[in-house]
Amino acid sequence: MSLSKAPFDEDYRFVTSYALSPAILGAVRISLGLFTLASILSVLIYGGIKDHSAGAYFSYFTHLSLIGLCSYFWATGVQTIAFARSSDGTYPLQRWPRALRYLQVLLTTTITTFPIVVTVVYWGLIAGSDSFASPYTSWANVSQHLLNTVFALFEIGLTNIPPLPWVDLPLTLVMLGGYLGVAYITHLTQGFYAYSFLDPKEQGKLLIAYFVGIAVGQAIVFVAVRYAIVLRSRIVRKKSKDLRNPGMHQHAMQKQFA
Repeated sequence: MSLSKAPFDEDYRFVTSYALSPAILGAVRISLGLFTLASILSVLIYGGIKDHSAGAYFSYFTHLSLIGLCSYFWATGVQTIAFARSSDGTYPLQRWPRALRYLQVLLTTTITTFPIVVTVVYWGLIAGSDSFASPYTSWANVSQHLLNTVFALFEIGLTNIPPLPWVDLPLTLVMLGGYLGVAYITHLTQGFYAYSFLDPKEQGKLLIAYFVGIAVGQAIVFVAVRYAIVLRSRIVRKKSKDLRNPGMHQHAMQKQFA
């Protein structure tokens, strides 16, 4: 799962599930892509109309991670449906340049870890009584800070995605560090901190503790997700000697007798 010349995803793990056929998995992923897109657009449009805050939308890590989740579901949904409809048992990404293949692997890592970090940080540090102040804020917070993790857990627990490669851990930490640049550029250009715990005047020395805590949290989540996938793979492997799983087996049988 890197830039090596080895064949990409020979076991079709990015486009199969042990519980769902490729066609159904593709449909579920597209449906989740539609839901996350609706969530993104509704918050963006509502904020733009109500208080003209659309320009600040991309300053929040919550929103950036949700855009990543949306992009993942659309990208993998299309690839999964292409696999389900293929006559040769392959899908387009397998034939694309190695750099694009690795970006798919890295995207998978981000959408299975960042949503969990977002959920923990929001409900642990940010959420308050106003989180459910109205039906709209309730829906927005649930869809952005709770369902995001539910969707990540779907990919971790119910699909055949492979364990996260270790090389992705430092890259995700670099991404988090890069977001700090976005947050402080936002303060310089728009005059506010996306998250109050990023304000050095308010937090003082505690600010460093937040930085270190989030980085450590990301590392813990990465390791937990990686080994949750390893455990799921072992459980599934015990139930079937075919690593391509029942969904893949069904697909292969359909191709054989078509």
